[in-house]
Amino acid sequence: MKTDIHPQYFDKATATCGCGKVFHIGATIEAIQVEICSNCHPFYTGKEKLIDTAGRVEKFKQRRATAAAKPKTVKKARKSNKVL
Repeated sequence: MKTDIHPQYFDKATATCGCGKVFHIGATIEAIQVEICSNCHPFYTGKEKLIDTAGRVEKFKQRRATAAAKPKTVKKARKSNKVL
């Protein structure tokens, strides 16, 4: 590494979460404030709220099923009224 071009590295930087948990990490900043961590994130705590995106998929499948159930119509070719 070249000297005097890299930022100072803190081996024991303090990261503080909004929930109050404090943990130590390596970083170029001595103190870090974060909004969410593994202690309070819904994915890690098991309190995950599912957004109803399945409703969209179900609506799509229902539209496809009704479209498949309708009889298909064959378009007739138009007769041309052009004079040759």
